[in-house]
Amino acid sequence: MRSVDDHLADILRTVRVLAPLELDLELALGTVLAEEITSPVALPPFDNSAMDGYAVRAQDVSRVPVTLPVIGDIAAGGDGGLTVGPGTVTRIMTGAPMPEGADTVIPVEWTDGGTDQVTINRSAPEGNAIRRAGEDVLPGEIVLPAGTLIGPAQLGVLAGVGRRRVLARPRPRVVVISTGAELAEPGTPLAPGQIWESNSYTLVAAVREAGSEGYRAGVVADDARLFLDQLDAQLLRADVVITSGGVSMGAYEPVKEALAPLGTVRFDRVAMQPGMPQGFGVVGEDQIPIFALPGNPVSSFVSFMLFVRPALLKMRGLHAGPTPTVRAVTTSPLRSPAGRRSYLRAVLADDGSVAPVRGQGSHQLAALASANALIVVPEDVTELPGGATVEVIRL
Repeated sequence: MRSVDDHLADILRTVRVLAPLELDLELALGTVLAEEITSPVALPPFDNSAMDGYAVRAQDVSRVPVTLPVIGDIAAGGDGGLTVGPGTVTRIMTGAPMPEGADTVIPVEWTDGGTDQVTINRSAPEGNAIRRAGEDVLPGEIVLPAGTLIGPAQLGVLAGVGRRRVLARPRPRVVVISTGAELAEPGTPLAPGQIWESNSYTLVAAVREAGSEGYRAGVVADDARLFLDQLDAQLLRADVVITSGGVSMGAYEPVKEALAPLGTVRFDRVAMQPGMPQGFGVVGEDQIPIFALPGNPVSSFVSFMLFVRPALLKMRGLHAGPTPTVRAVTTSPLRSPAGRRSYLRAVLADDGSVAPVRGQGSHQLAALASANALIVVPEDVTELPGGATVEVIRL
């Protein structure tokens, strides 16, 4: 058997970072910038009011209360053409440009709210409630470096510096194909010997949660020819293909039967539990990466976390490597087979303790659904006592 680390290293050597595309801002969420973004202007581009109130000269309100004439209004989006002279004020709205002559803003709450004249009850120093030009960003300043993951705040900055389109690495398009004659679509009647298919729903959800685009391609029966036909059809829209099932050592293993002769996909026994049978390689003229995962639900999900998720991170242009872990203290003894790295489903608590869930079988999807973590037991460890410190993968 090969190690988990060797299998992952082979995957990360093979997958390529996706080429950047010019994307509209509305399609850029979750993508990764492939260019440096600078601002062509200062932000804010002009001095403006931070509050609704009155633009005044600070020296005119040094003694309060004071009543002063209001010479006009300045709304947000206005040109700020008014000039505040000695002993006068203008009403001003949030975001409106500061008028000439004014050096502070008195919030409306500190006044009687007058429109022709206003009584001001509190004084304020110069610069009060004023947003200065360039206090956020200066012209030519870098606001986002290449390699930045674009989230809501980053989208706001891009729009704020006037960008409508950006050069970014897109979210990988991932197609999931489930195999098995025993599988029926959820919502349809079960024939004798059938179960409802769940892996593709789990894996597509995991793909989307990992920042990529996930698509279900339906179920293929245990027929290598039908599987290849489905695979060929899906390669037209895929940056990655994930299959579940059909990779073990028995008969009726369509994925292995179809892909092994190509010579570009390797099937291995990886020293892990669950998820020992694994396949990985490339297919098609464009050398699309394909992950052939085992069919047991827990095995396929654990395999995704360990192998597919890091690959998707690399393809997006983000840092990729072994799935991060945290340390916790197990609440009960643990057992693991010699020579295999075990991933035990568990509940990680806020106090730093971690408790294995009941039901560690690779088919026990309900037990997985109750877990929020995987306890990692190394290959050379077969038993751990309660109270031992362990490495834990957060789910």
